[in-house]
Amino acid sequence: MRKSAYMKVLVPIDGSEYSNKALLQACDFAKKYDARITVLYVVEKLTPLNLLDKKEYLQMARTFGKKVLKNATSTTIKKGVDSKQVMREGNVVNEITKLAKSQNYNMIIVGSKGLGKTAKFFLGSVSNKLANNSPCSILIVK
Repeated sequence: MRKSAYMKVLVPIDGSEYSNKALLQACDFAKKYDARITVLYVVEKLTPLNLLDKKEYLQMARTFGKKVLKNATSTTIKKGVDSKQVMREGNVVNEITKLAKSQNYNMIIVGSKGLGKTAKFFLGSVSNKLANNSPCSILIVK
């Protein structure tokens, strides 16, 4: 096991295939370099499009986030890596960068895609925004 400058790793996940790949990469990284992983799920506080009221939307998003974090915990346990899970609410990129900065993370490992093409058109790419605004090094996993 080698020591690394990247001892604290933040892994934002959204339940997508790419975020799951990022988590697997983070587990391998953590084992190889004795790093600590924090898995982050951010509930995006969007205004629902008349299908649900905001309270119902947030409750569904929180429930989904808990499920995603539970699956991430199972993955890290299977890989033999200890991890910490965090759920935040707000703008995804802002919450990731705030946590990375306030907790002095050395690296963010994130999937290259998450949301579908339509949502990315309106919201912009999280990984692209992180690459330009991250307070630390970032690894984008394809």
